[in-house]
Amino acid sequence: MCAIEAGKHGKRVALLEHADRIGKKILISGGGRCNFTNLHCRPENFLSANPHFCKSALARYTPEDFLALVTKHNIPYHEKTLGQLFCDRSARDIVSMLKEECRQADVQIFLNAQVQEVRHIAGFHVLTQSAEFSAPALVVATGGLSIPKMGATSLGYRLARQFGIEVRDCRPALVPLLFAKEDLERYADLAGVSADVIVSCATQSFREKLLLTHRGLSGPAILQISSYWKIGDSLEIDLAPEQQWTEFLRHPKTPRDIPTAKNTLRNVLPHRLAERWLALHPPTGWTNHSLDLWEEQLHRWEIHPVGTEGYEKAEVTAGGVDTDELSARTMESRKVRGLFFIGEVVDVTGHLGGFNFQWAWASGHAAGQALAS
Repeated sequence: MCAIEAGKHGKRVALLEHADRIGKKILISGGGRCNFTNLHCRPENFLSANPHFCKSALARYTPEDFLALVTKHNIPYHEKTLGQLFCDRSARDIVSMLKEECRQADVQIFLNAQVQEVRHIAGFHVLTQSAEFSAPALVVATGGLSIPKMGATSLGYRLARQFGIEVRDCRPALVPLLFAKEDLERYADLAGVSADVIVSCATQSFREKLLLTHRGLSGPAILQISSYWKIGDSLEIDLAPEQQWTEFLRHPKTPRDIPTAKNTLRNVLPHRLAERWLALHPPTGWTNHSLDLWEEQLHRWEIHPVGTEGYEKAEVTAGGVDTDELSARTMESRKVRGLFFIGEVVDVTGHLGGFNFQWAWASGHAAGQALAS
């Protein structure tokens, strides 16, 4: 996006891609259909040490702007829940669109261009294994550490430190969480069971699907909260949002016994989870007070994860180049003129649902416009 915007304005642009093809991470996103933006994108959908940093770029390049580009290239798309937009056919449509825009902007793309060294003497000099590139400006759009099998490296962070630019501690985000040993023994055999929940950590809450795995918890709700979770934190999970599952048991003519409770809870939770829950949380009695406590247990399931699945399963990397080091309008370094950082390498991390793509487009567009002017 940055290369396209700069190229459209007559700048001579070389796009160095260390892989053998561009957009490999785009191609695997959204189950191969690329959740390329979100209609409800707001600054509140992003984490950063400076929550105001993303506002300028997001305001000047909106989901509607990217959607206009998608429409220009006649790419069919559809909206899923919560404003998420996906390609009808394949994520290849987005990669092809970006390649064509690069072609029209006379951007030169160099594949297998693995950067070995960057020097800063009267401009920037980037050395790869087969060539040297020189330019008055250098844009670092290397992404984070997530999904190393797709080629993720720490190059962007190393370059920042090389130029004396602070990097905030990185961690896996939008990532499944791991059960402690005792919870693993209780729930691992329920792998594949999912439920609509509200999961909370500290002051953050998300209502989406939870998925039990053979190692812990996943699903959209868990991926969302994982960006806020840290070692030592507990999760509080409401397994039955807006439902009072014990209400039926309080009727005078309803039998107050385990079979009735089991049938009632199976109307609220997946059957296997309902049965396991009752086995692990037997009633302390059948009085209204006891039922109140039983009800509360279902709405306040407390879990203490012991870790995450790591960068191998993380969709994005939280942390990165400190936003205090960059101009919020241009993405240019405040210390090194002509040096820009955009996208995931920066300490701006979006929620699940197309927000990280929108940050990529918006931050790239901001830097591209700055280069053009």
